[in-house]
Amino acid sequence: MTKDEAKQKLIDAGLVLEANGLADFTRGHVSVRVPGEPNLFYMKPHSFGFDEMTMDNIVTCNIEGEKIAGGGPRHSEVYIHSEIFRVRPDVNSVIHAHPTHAVAVSATDRPLRMLSQPSAAFADGIGVYRDTIDLIRSKEMGAGVARALGSHKAAFLKNHGVATTGGTIEECVILTIMLENAAQIQILAESTGSVGDEFPRADVMKLNDKIGRPEQHKINFDYLVRKARRQLRA
Repeated sequence: MTKDEAKQKLIDAGLVLEANGLADFTRGHVSVRVPGEPNLFYMKPHSFGFDEMTMDNIVTCNIEGEKIAGGGPRHSEVYIHSEIFRVRPDVNSVIHAHPTHAVAVSATDRPLRMLSQPSAAFADGIGVYRDTIDLIRSKEMGAGVARALGSHKAAFLKNHGVATTGGTIEECVILTIMLENAAQIQILAESTGSVGDEFPRADVMKLNDKIGRPEQHKINFDYLVRKARRQLRA
């Protein structure tokens, strides 16, 4: 993937996140490592919505969280991204968003339960960052989020939002959407006051393998990009 292709993929990711209700004014952000330069990453600019990224306003940051290029301002919560990239070489994309149902589940202090197919994508667990509800505006706080994330795909920032990761930007976007879907289903199921038994761990892990394959992330991401672009033209 070229650098321009990575930027275009970031723009497409923003369109998908916006179209799927994961925006919170201009507050969410998404990043992807610069191809061939793992200590640099492209990131959505501050003061712009997910759907307003352009080749010119995308920000380039280094692993210290410093802006080194790009026409837009840098997000103050850049350290969520830089500190995860610092300790997770397997991660190439990070999303921080404030999905309604995921925040609600985080506020309950209950774990994400295996109550749906989307939840099976997180069968290895969800990290939980509990230090503060405040914005993550320092390296120390970002490092705390990275520690809470651990080796997981995602972490709840309690009463605040989520941090989701992926080996590709496609995986990161799809997992963010699936996490919100899983949280919504859990809230609806638990609101009935009676939830049946979860399926056996082996059955859940079998589904986890099937829906977690890279080709599945790409197929679903490409579909959502096409759908988002159709909506923009309508």
